[in-house]
Amino acid sequence: MILFKSKKRLINLLIVLVSGIIIFIFGLGNTGLVDETPPLFAAAARAMSESGDWLTPKVNGMFRFDKPPLIYWLMGFFYSLPKNQFWDSFGTLSARLPSALGSLFLMLTIGDTLFCWPQKGDRQLLTPIVASLGFALSPLIIIWSRTAVSDALLTGTLGISLLLFWRRMASENNDKCISAWVFLGFAILTKGPVAFVLATLTLTSFLFIQKDWKSLICKINPKKGFLITILISVPWYILELIKEGRPFWDNFFGYHNFQRYTSVVNNHAEPLWFFLYIMVLASLPFTPFLYHGIFKALKDFLYNQKENYKISETLNTFSLCWLTSVLIFFSISATKLPSYWLPAIPAAAILTSNSFVNLQNPNKTYLYLWIFNISILFGVSIAFFFSDIWLISINDPEMPNLASDLISSGIIFKARMFFSFFTVFAIILFSLKSKNIFLYLQITLLLGQSFLMSPIRKLADTSRQLPLRNISKLILDIREGRETLAMIGIRKPSLHFYSRQIVFYEPNTKEGLINLSDRLNTDRRKNYEDQPDYEFKSFLVVIDEYSSRENHWSNINHQKLGQYGIYNLWRIQKSDLNKYSEFLMNSGFKSDWKNRKVEKF
Repeated sequence: MILFKSKKRLINLLIVLVSGIIIFIFGLGNTGLVDETPPLFAAAARAMSESGDWLTPKVNGMFRFDKPPLIYWLMGFFYSLPKNQFWDSFGTLSARLPSALGSLFLMLTIGDTLFCWPQKGDRQLLTPIVASLGFALSPLIIIWSRTAVSDALLTGTLGISLLLFWRRMASENNDKCISAWVFLGFAILTKGPVAFVLATLTLTSFLFIQKDWKSLICKINPKKGFLITILISVPWYILELIKEGRPFWDNFFGYHNFQRYTSVVNNHAEPLWFFLYIMVLASLPFTPFLYHGIFKALKDFLYNQKENYKISETLNTFSLCWLTSVLIFFSISATKLPSYWLPAIPAAAILTSNSFVNLQNPNKTYLYLWIFNISILFGVSIAFFFSDIWLISINDPEMPNLASDLISSGIIFKARMFFSFFTVFAIILFSLKSKNIFLYLQITLLLGQSFLMSPIRKLADTSRQLPLRNISKLILDIREGRETLAMIGIRKPSLHFYSRQIVFYEPNTKEGLINLSDRLNTDRRKNYEDQPDYEFKSFLVVIDEYSSRENHWSNINHQKLGQYGIYNLWRIQKSDLNKYSEFLMNSGFKSDWKNRKVEKF
């Protein structure tokens, strides 16, 4: 019997693993980095790998204290593997793998947890697969798990930690397992104190409502575990503080943690209920079942308070505490971003699978929920059939031909066909009163990944990033005497990543022109692979088509060296720039780069 269960467990994990590889790994390195933030992470990680300085992240000759180092270390590890430039020609596979693997391992942990601890009323072995796919097929998870930033890795490490905490409390044996504390240390080393706060809120709220909370605390072994978490996560902070001092403290703790939470940063101000909207979007197209799962979990919790219950059947209650903790904590935050919701999505997936368990037999709730959900699918299908109406509203200056490219590439047609089939398939399954309609539709979405998402990613890369890669190659070919490189107007960190050069970024304003003149004379910056010759007579400028039409830029004598997409490459003599800068200063304009955070993305 034990052998039979172990075999089924292995099959379950294998199904989840293959599904995760399709969603997260397939074609991961086929496109370039997406501006703006991913190239900053990738550049810092590659710099660590190539320079040998694994302590302090640096980008474009500047310290990057935005995030702790685990994401950089993992990216840097992949950049350090032999022949990296051959199997990772875009430099994106190495940068994206930590995010993808974080989500993949969390997906496996969700599936294994529900297999080993089936919840009350669950008689099927399909629920672990439904929960795992519910997590992986979230639109937000699909996007961020294939993006070279730290959000998905935080979600993975924190999610695994919380599930291991619950498994330890639900386990009948008394071994002092500390793996949950290890992953919590990794989470803190990925994004900072926010990981510890979210874990504490989740565990505290869950333990508060348990009758035997004292024994549960003993099970998770907080004294030894907390020490292990500190030993994993704290040394880097201490070393960086000793090495860099006040700038590190002010930038990391002051700006990127305290100031982000207490005040609006980078214009990311949203209403208090913002994450209620994001919760709806993140669970599409099965959002109604998340709300049903939440309702059932709350109902079961209230019932269990009156009856004796097993701690092994409290996973839905734990997930409810988990989701609520993330919702409350980030709703209070002054700065709000959609990615802040990612740590709650594993809990949302488990609660959605709770709805799957409770809707095995068709009833009125089953009827109403599926009618509502099929209406959502029908609405999406109709939106693609009337795409001509909303396509004309797309106005992306970096991709001026995006609407026509979407049509000519056949992506819109494919989307129409897929969602039409998806809706009809849902109607057929609903009419047959299929018990596993939820799983069948998830499998259909899984198969639709390569059908739709791959060409969308390729089109976006060709339209937005290919011109920057081409112009970076041109710069490497024609650069003279270690000329300084500047970018005017639209700011693209990927230019630094692909050209491997120090880049001075400035807006296309008159003040931006004066700033550039001043910085080329005074702002001496270098990194391990590029030391520009600031005394050289000329410099290179990448300027977008819109900025090049500004009189104060077009009037400067320049040599046009090439153009890709909306980006032009110019060579300008420093004497000409300085002369025009003096003219603008005499007209009342002045430099302002020292009074702002230079190149803050």
